Amino acid sequence: MQRLRTSITEMTTELRNPVAAGVFAHGDAQLHRLAADVIEHAREHGASACETEVSEGFGQTVTVRRGSVETIEYNRDKSIGVTVYLGQRRGHASTSDFSPQALRAATDAALSIAKFTAEDPYAGLADADLLARDDDIRRDLDLFHPWTLPVERAIELARSCEDAAFAVDRRITNSEGATVSTQQSHFIYANSLGFMAGYPGSRHWISCAVIAGEDEQMQRDDWYSAARDPDDLEAAAQIGRAAGERALRRLGARKIATVQTPVLFEAPVAASLLGHFVSAVSGGALYRKSSFLLDSLGQQAFAPRVQIVEDPLIPKGLASGTFDDEGVATRRRNVVEDGVVRGYFLGSYAARKLGMRSTGNAGGNHNLMLADTGENLPARPARHRTARPRRQSGDRRLFARRGRILDRERRRRLSGAGNHDCRQPEADVPRHRGGRQ
Repeated sequence: MQRLRTSITEMTTELRNPVAAGVFAHGDAQLHRLAADVIEHAREHGASACETEVSEGFGQTVTVRRGSVETIEYNRDKSIGVTVYLGQRRGHASTSDFSPQALRAATDAALSIAKFTAEDPYAGLADADLLARDDDIRRDLDLFHPWTLPVERAIELARSCEDAAFAVDRRITNSEGATVSTQQSHFIYANSLGFMAGYPGSRHWISCAVIAGEDEQMQRDDWYSAARDPDDLEAAAQIGRAAGERALRRLGARKIATVQTPVLFEAPVAASLLGHFVSAVSGGALYRKSSFLLDSLGQQAFAPRVQIVEDPLIPKGLASGTFDDEGVATRRRNVVEDGVVRGYFLGSYAARKLGMRSTGNAGGNHNLMLADTGENLPARPARHRTARPRRQSGDRRLFARRGRILDRERRRRLSGAGNHDCRQPEADVPRHRGGRQ
């Protein structure tokens, strides 16, 4: 424990983010101390292994509908989750109270739960040799960009966004609102193997959803922009125009006769298809044998032109991170190569059940990118073309962040996105993920 205390002091000094200092109610040093206290208390009371995550986050969300302010929401959250192991028995508890008494009570509750659970030969911390090292932890991925946004300015942005949508065409008849949100958080993850690290993160977005109507028809669509850095967001008016244009394009849709033909999917729809693949090759589905891609490693699952890369180390990436929810180092890797499955998405628990090793995906996948084939649609044979595609802005990289696969600048149903764990879960065992952005 003295070695852990020493490393905590060193890491607190080295990893403190000067930009984050003063932004949060609890500083990095305090989160480190809280995590160390939890681990020390667990070890002193009989835990053979333990891990904890301490997190704090806050944000502001403003929604305007038809020019009027509909909601102004402020959120401030903090949490400590502790998982203890008594041999192969596991217990978990959490609290939002950072007082010493509450930390001890939560740790004792986890220990009590572990005493009454059945032994699980696959339970335990991540393998020590897979944990992120100092060089990994020190890598700066540029994930924290606070946005000092007065509520008055947020209202202006939301109104200008919605106004731009209504200005597209008189057939834009109603609105579900325009939202401007800014969220920021920081966390520390630690375990009894001596690992302790964390970082601050931010997530900001502007979204708009409107309804177009003509005769008896009504169609809804939306657009959004999300980024770590507010300077990387699309202009509010541009987002509103895109939402309006997308809703208009839905008018006049008609059914076609049953036919066998190639289908062109727009990026947000195509991304959801990729999400089914991610679920099928994630640990929980594989070891429960509930996947349609069992034993698919090394097998052809896509056309040879399909290349899918996972890159957790993209600066400012929405799903970037140097380690996963268990402290395992993340790496860029080919998930699908020439249509062949080259990798699963595994945390430690699922990996052990499958006789494999963690892929650094406890908590989900990171920044999935579908590589551009370089093919031009108009150059394909005429018999394969049923419609001319509209040109789309932005690149075609697909980003995954905790539950939904994302095109770089779009995602549906953004309400609450700053508060939820949205990557495709690896679904090993229940885990506390705190307030990571």
